[in-house]
Amino acid sequence: MAQKIISVEMLSKRYLIGHKAGSKDGLRHALESAARSPFAWLANREKKATNSQEEFWALKNVSFEINQGQVVGIVGRNGAGKSTLLKVLSRITQPTSGRIHLRGRVASLLEVGTGFHPELTGRENIFLNGAILGMTKLEINKKFDEIVAFSEVEKYLDTPVKRYSSGMYVRLAFAVAAHMEPEILIIDEVLAVGDASFQKKCLGKMEDVAKGEGRTVLFVSHNMGMVSRLCSDCILLESGQLALMDSTEAVVARYLNTGAETESEQVWTEREQQPGNNKIKLRAVRVTDTNGDSIGNQDIRRPFCIEIHYEVLQPMSDARIGFRLLTSDGTVVFSSVDSSSAGSHEMPRKPGHFMSRCEIPGNLLNEGFFSVTVAADIPFIEVLFFKENVVSFHVEQTGGPGTQYSEKWQGVIRPSLFWEVRGTDNAPIMPTISLIQAK
Repeated sequence: MAQKIISVEMLSKRYLIGHKAGSKDGLRHALESAARSPFAWLANREKKATNSQEEFWALKNVSFEINQGQVVGIVGRNGAGKSTLLKVLSRITQPTSGRIHLRGRVASLLEVGTGFHPELTGRENIFLNGAILGMTKLEINKKFDEIVAFSEVEKYLDTPVKRYSSGMYVRLAFAVAAHMEPEILIIDEVLAVGDASFQKKCLGKMEDVAKGEGRTVLFVSHNMGMVSRLCSDCILLESGQLALMDSTEAVVARYLNTGAETESEQVWTEREQQPGNNKIKLRAVRVTDTNGDSIGNQDIRRPFCIEIHYEVLQPMSDARIGFRLLTSDGTVVFSSVDSSSAGSHEMPRKPGHFMSRCEIPGNLLNEGFFSVTVAADIPFIEVLFFKENVVSFHVEQTGGPGTQYSEKWQGVIRPSLFWEVRGTDNAPIMPTISLIQAK
């Protein structure tokens, strides 16, 4: 039976926001009021100077349990209460009400350089931070070489950390927190400061910590790709309350689709607003059905089209127009360009208005929210325009003819593939069929 390592019961955190009422009256008006009625003016002045306070609940009645060895993501929009929850769990902030049970040592990496003294060197801060985390000098010495090697700051180890860049701060701070063997590791989105190679290195270390060493990790990030890769389960916070705790796939989908309105058409009517340059201008992008009508919700079985409307201003023979289709977490599903259909990367384009249209077959994409990024370029020479997430749409499984299975399939795509079933004597026992057949 899995052991509970974090238990949170009806946790709430209240802040009082002060408001001081100030008079908007000018000096002349104040003097006139004082002269006419001095007692009334004094009473009114005292009333206006009174401070008022407003309650703000950063967390309200949050309850959940986390097992040992779980890697749990905490997601939510800005102001949802993510950082407050981590600070309460790290014992940096006292809760207003509720109970927290933590079974084991906790290491927190909430801000760049948390627990570091700017006047001390990197070497000294390793021992200081380790002591703060409850490690003995012997334990720190045992891990010292690993920490330095991971952080890649050996050259600057005897330099005061106040002279470190933010990236060096993060490297050393994460290295200390990850190598001190706490039972619970709490990480805010501080890794966004590091470069791509360091983020990849940190992800690998966190996977080792959680899966190989059986420690528990709480991870806050707005990068849904990183959350999906690292976390097995997620907590979704909305306005300080627990909205959902479930598998990462379910929570990320809920988070990304909450309030996500599809915009199946984007049009630029004014020339100066149209993306492009003196060679080409983007005029419109549309998601349509095969009849040319704009759609925001697409039946999973039906084909649909991506239309790119543009104006060529100068003759070109080597330009290409295309798009990139992305999932809600930023994963690229595929890319396509119009010149590939012509069998050559050279397609003559004379000045004038054009539409490049690509038809995407039904029973290809899985259910979910998708966006379209469009671009035009001269390969290896020049980018003519590039617009991210111009239009968006939902793919839905509505049931009906041609849909035999109603559950959501795993994966970005859900193609309708053809199968053949044969007996051991190699004679067909069933005709070639499609498990899901578009109507």
